[in-house]
Amino acid sequence: MKLLTRITAFVCLLIALAAHSADAVRTASPEGASLYIISPADGDTVSETFTVVFGLEGMGVAPAGTEKPNTGHHHLIVDGKELPSLNQPMGSDVKHFGGGQTQTTLTLPKGEHTLQLVLGDHNHVPHDPPVVSEVITVTVE
Repeated sequence: MKLLTRITAFVCLLIALAAHSADAVRTASPEGASLYIISPADGDTVSETFTVVFGLEGMGVAPAGTEKPNTGHHHLIVDGKELPSLNQPMGSDVKHFGGGQTQTTLTLPKGEHTLQLVLGDHNHVPHDPPVVSEVITVTVE
């Protein structure tokens, strides 16, 4: 399973690099689409290894490379200071879920951490307007 995850990540990176340009074309998102973290909740205390469950309303999930209206795939920012560029494919500073995954297991060091989701289109480019979750904070014990 780990090999499949690595292969998926590598393919996603190749797609993102192939789509990279100064200003990539952004895919429209429908009005009212929302992205959120189901769990953990903002302010939760979690163990060093925990599961993050993604939520999406008003759009569907499709693997990277699948060009279908009103769909995208998840990208998770861990301890990010700002959103990635909205006009380019998201890079290695975010965790890519190009297989269409709707949850992940993270292992983080003890302390306070922030989590935020960004939906990317078939080329890993944020939608227009961007579909982004609120930032949540968790404490790892």
